[in-house]
Amino acid sequence: MNLYAIKAIYRFEMARWFRTLLQSILAPVISTSLYFVVFGSAIGSRMQAIDGVSYGAFIIPGLIMLSLLSESISNASFGIYMPKWAGTIYELLSAPVSWVETVMGYVGAAATKSICLGLLILATARIFVPFEIAHPFVMLLFLVLTAVTFSLFGFVIGVWADNFQKLQIVPALIVTPLTFLGGSFYSIKMLPEIWQKITLFNPVVYLISGFRWAFYGQSDVGVGISLGMTAVFLAVCLTVVWWIFKTGYRLKV
Repeated sequence: MNLYAIKAIYRFEMARWFRTLLQSILAPVISTSLYFVVFGSAIGSRMQAIDGVSYGAFIIPGLIMLSLLSESISNASFGIYMPKWAGTIYELLSAPVSWVETVMGYVGAAATKSICLGLLILATARIFVPFEIAHPFVMLLFLVLTAVTFSLFGFVIGVWADNFQKLQIVPALIVTPLTFLGGSFYSIKMLPEIWQKITLFNPVVYLISGFRWAFYGQSDVGVGISLGMTAVFLAVCLTVVWWIFKTGYRLKV
């Protein structure tokens, strides 16, 4: 294992993040804080509790997951796309660095950024809404697994994209709508029965449900099923990344 190479890639990506802190940290925190103000304080104070949890506290896991998914994909996809765009990807491919080490560097940095952002949003939420975390270790497990999984997914998008516009297509047109429809602001038990069954085909439901269980011990889907679905998506992303480096798809063109 070339630890020096992993460290070099990781530090390079983290340094790029620190140069854009206003865009990477401040913007997501401010936008999420506005959600807490509008939905948590203004609207939430007029809504009934959901399963014994105030509405303002109920939406915290969904809002954190919304930022976590988008930032994980954005950080990882941009991180690998820039070397392709600048042509420096060939230096990386010709270096004595395996695909595992390359992925660990880029995905590790992207996941670290997303985890830091998620924890920062969690601390910010405390200012607006009182809440407790029933299972903190499970919460951290879901936070890390989700960040790593969607950083891998973002890495795949970054390899697939051949222009800056394509970097935004999947997050904007697929991931964000699925997150909003995945129970970020409501329990799927509030939907008609037919829509409850349809919603179960949305993979983000399992992420939000498991994450919410870690906070309040209540979920729309069993926590074991949520962990299993997250592990399956992680395995699929790893398989796709392995195939990309094995075939050189969009890397050696």
